[in-house]
Amino acid sequence: MTEQVCVNNEKKNKRPNAWLNSYTRKVTSQYGEDGIIAKALEVIGRADNWCVEFGSWDGRKCSNTYNLIEAKGYSAVLIEASAKRFANLKENFRHNDKVICLNEFVGFDSADGLDVILGRTEIPKDFDVLSIDIDGNDYHVWEAVKEYRPKVVVIEFNPTIPKTVEFVQRRDFGVTQGSSLLSISKLSKSKGYELVAVTKNNGIFVDSKYFGLFGIEDNSLEALWTDESFITHIFCGYDGTIFIRGYGKSPWHLIPLKESKMQILPRWAIKRVGDWNPLRRKLGRFCRRLLKEE
Repeated sequence: MTEQVCVNNEKKNKRPNAWLNSYTRKVTSQYGEDGIIAKALEVIGRADNWCVEFGSWDGRKCSNTYNLIEAKGYSAVLIEASAKRFANLKENFRHNDKVICLNEFVGFDSADGLDVILGRTEIPKDFDVLSIDIDGNDYHVWEAVKEYRPKVVVIEFNPTIPKTVEFVQRRDFGVTQGSSLLSISKLSKSKGYELVAVTKNNGIFVDSKYFGLFGIEDNSLEALWTDESFITHIFCGYDGTIFIRGYGKSPWHLIPLKESKMQILPRWAIKRVGDWNPLRRKLGRFCRRLLKEE
């Protein structure tokens, strides 16, 4: 009887896998990442008080590091490629000699990668937090980081891509599509990192040597990604009708996806194939030939 009570208490006291999400708190971060980052650093307990963020915008807007700098006294390397935004960034931190503001373009080659840029600063190799938010090549930029090993990495993913889909945008700064969380999670494992929390559009990873401190039994996307509000589902009826359910628009352009514009069959063909009469079958074969030729 006593043994059974102990087992029941253990189950009752066990934290949910996504427990870090209960610490979401927004100071300047977009979706409460400030609170999660602070708790993750508390759990790790080995702070050196350095952080890095790019693109930093003005250092405040949607920033994942501003709270660390202002409230915790962190030293920081803040990188912004836009000259106009960099001017605002530099102005906001003109009185803080702990903040290094760089007007740089972070790439993924040996000449312009993060390793090269950070190598010109005094930041330690295993600094506390790296925040990557560049609306596109986030995956490729992190993949290129070899010499530095931040304890916590916050990286943006494209939240319209379902958790079961692998997608990495082309390695090209002329493209701004983003990558799926599944692909970024696979990259993280190859680099020795583990997922500990997911917000609406950021994955939060820790160096695998600290992962055991978090008590997360299942850190799969199914367990940790609980907010899929940006996902749009497209499916097909037996008769060929295309349906749209879920978010139903581009989160950035706010233009709705219309079912009427998504139909690929002419009205005469919207019928279960088994119910097509001889004329419909002949027209169907003709249409398929035309599509193949295109």
